[in-house]
Amino acid sequence: MARQITVYNTMTRRKEPFRPLEEVKSGIDVCAVTPYNDPHIGNARPFVTWDVIRRFFAKCGYEVRYIQNFTDVDDKIIKASHEKGCTWKEIADTYIAAYFTAMDALNVRRADVYPRVSETIPEIIAMVQGLIEKGNAYELEGDVYFSVESFPGYGCLSGRSLDDMMAGARVEVDERKRNPMDFALWKAAKPGEPFWESPWGKGRPGWHIECSAMSLKYLGETFDFHGGGSDLIFPHHENEIAQSRAYCGGADSFARCWVHNGFITIHEEKMSKSKNNFFTVADILKEYPGEVVRFFILQTHYRSPLDFSDERLKDAQAGLARLAAAKENLEALAGREGNADTAKALAEKMAALRDDFYAAMADDFNTALAISYLFAAAKEINVYYNEVVNRGLAFDAANFAAARADFGDMAEIIGILEQTAAGSDEDAAIDALVEERLAARKAKDWARADAIRDELKARGILLEDSAAGTRWKRL
Repeated sequence: MARQITVYNTMTRRKEPFRPLEEVKSGIDVCAVTPYNDPHIGNARPFVTWDVIRRFFAKCGYEVRYIQNFTDVDDKIIKASHEKGCTWKEIADTYIAAYFTAMDALNVRRADVYPRVSETIPEIIAMVQGLIEKGNAYELEGDVYFSVESFPGYGCLSGRSLDDMMAGARVEVDERKRNPMDFALWKAAKPGEPFWESPWGKGRPGWHIECSAMSLKYLGETFDFHGGGSDLIFPHHENEIAQSRAYCGGADSFARCWVHNGFITIHEEKMSKSKNNFFTVADILKEYPGEVVRFFILQTHYRSPLDFSDERLKDAQAGLARLAAAKENLEALAGREGNADTAKALAEKMAALRDDFYAAMADDFNTALAISYLFAAAKEINVYYNEVVNRGLAFDAANFAAARADFGDMAEIIGILEQTAAGSDEDAAIDALVEERLAARKAKDWARADAIRDELKARGILLEDSAAGTRWKRL
């Protein structure tokens, strides 16, 4: 589907037409988690956001290559390993597994590649060596630093000068550095830390160089998108740009468009592990299904702040239930046959809503607006279902199938209505009671039929009787 897509580029601070590096391909790199703890809801937002973006690009006909890199060697991981009396790799493996469990629950499709720092050491060392040879980095007693003054474009992403950045910035204290803002590319080994052999002695990579080396390895010197949370703009992504462009030697090399999502807040204060005001995805999933959490995230535009609350999750749950009911109505009618022309208007409205949905997504991935069209589509479906099932309208299989496909297409991009309801044993028991009630009604045993209805209602199950049969849903 040929469509002009506009994207807000953090680098230029404006929306720009997306022009892929290759005609029908798109390369995307999103910084994944540092796996030293269970992922929290703030960690989840960028991955849900980029999952939708990736789905949308695929629907628009692009071949997407998507990587997420894991920083599996890091100060926090080493600290956690010492506290728990295990290896750094055990910590990383444990929380990478926790990350995948959380993302699977949120319907986040797997990336094409998940490189790890520990598996990219040769490329990192080669990049550091290249920066030294180009005069952009220098070695000090086993440590290697990038010289920010050697890169004239430093500050292009955050829009701040070196003096501005130094005020209040998190800077590693080391009086040996030529400039306080110079950042570590390689760190000399300390007792009890993992290390690798290098031209500068035993050591390990600095934070920023890791991501650049992995991006260049799997996407090449220039690719379309780099993304993550707004907290990564400075210093992480700023430093990635400096070292990558200095290494590649091109003013336009590395990522062509930078996309950052807004923070999730608690009572309008940024959620973070350091403030201990965060909720892990695992804890939230104890109370709400994963699709509800995903839907909650996507009902707000990705660049806007998103305030987390139980009330908003409940609202998302109610909204998702409305869409699920429309899907159930579609499925209830899907097996029917009919040659009438009664769904032509439905098909036309659905096609128009799908076009509006795509237009919203093409305008900087506006999921909040796109979802409003999905709700409008659900309303049209419910009206047609009621006309057919309860008012005897003749069924139109062909036009209905087109409408159903459009609704499914929109839901797939948002990434909802994909999960089978949990509790299959309980569902089977409910189905058995519904069948027993049906048999009781046929036998005119009204007392038993009413008793079953009351029993199910007490368990939070609502029965809907119609000419098509009986359906049930949870209240």
